[in-house]
Amino acid sequence: MPDIQTIIARVLVLIIAFTVHELAHALTADYLGDPTPRRMGRITLNPLKHLDPFGTILLIVAGFGWAKPVMVNPMNMRGNPRTSMAIVAAAGPLSNLILATIGAMFVRFGLVSLAATGSALSPAFLLAEFIWINLILAFFNLIPIPPLDGSKILFAILPAELVYRLRPLEQFGFLILMGVVFFAPQVLQAVIVEPALATMRLLIG
Repeated sequence: MPDIQTIIARVLVLIIAFTVHELAHALTADYLGDPTPRRMGRITLNPLKHLDPFGTILLIVAGFGWAKPVMVNPMNMRGNPRTSMAIVAAAGPLSNLILATIGAMFVRFGLVSLAATGSALSPAFLLAEFIWINLILAFFNLIPIPPLDGSKILFAILPAELVYRLRPLEQFGFLILMGVVFFAPQVLQAVIVEPALATMRLLIG
């Protein structure tokens, strides 16, 4: 269990990371013509509209988690519904990659050194957590298992007939995801942690 200062640092980072992630979904859907997120009050920087209590606690304790999904109607969007849905889905992880890149710029330009992070509430530690958690969120959400963003991107790539056959599995997506999380952590290591580490090294140099 992390100490109290680490928990506080992660909560501060999550407020930003989750809020921007879900806002990116909402703004993209709104731009493509779906008024659903706006009607549900998701076009906002108010974190209370975006945070999922269980998903937030899980990320703090276990290192992974999720926010409250943005409800959208792909039939309201311009263009092919599957393609539009994939664009909306990709906006979330992309926003976290952008946030991580912005944070890494402070290291690249020598404004903050991660060599001596100090306490969990020091600027260096907060920045390191900011970069790391945003990368973890990005790669976690790209896993192609419903209800994560990666599944919607995958469904836009696969042939329509195959997607139709796979749709029934969506109702078991959360159970499949939890099975991977708790019984196959090596999979998470390979598809989340290792890519996040590689990206972090690339970003901070």
